Amino acid sequence: MSDKNPQFKFKYIFTYDYNPVYVNGAHGGVTPRGELVVNFYQERQPLPNSITQEVNPNGTIGSEVAVEPEDLNRSLVRFVSNGVVVTYQTARELHYWLGEKIKEMETMEQAKAALQSGQQAPGKGLSH
Repeated sequence: MSDKNPQFKFKYIFTYDYNPVYVNGAHGGVTPRGELVVNFYQERQPLPNSITQEVNPNGTIGSEVAVEPEDLNRSLVRFVSNGVVVTYQTARELHYWLGEKIKEMETMEQAKAALQSGQQAPGKGLSH
């Protein structure tokens, strides 16, 4: 009889077009079926559809005279690149997983701050 716990190997399969994207926000909610919808977006300033500029007498580009849309400077874009729909159980598992990853990130940030302040990270110094 083996004292070793049973093991299971997960193999990851990626589609040929797998491409992680940067997101800096999310929007969504709970569906009538009790699933969680999360749409990920990147919030940024919009790009103009067009800009009209004067041409100077010497042929160089001059001042900007018009921008389309007119409300460009009073707008932001939330470009929604992808989203997910998850069950309650999967949402709880993702919540736990994210919490663990945030703890790792916090540890890294604390170590960086300690190095920047000229101190050694706790437990990471050399002992004599």
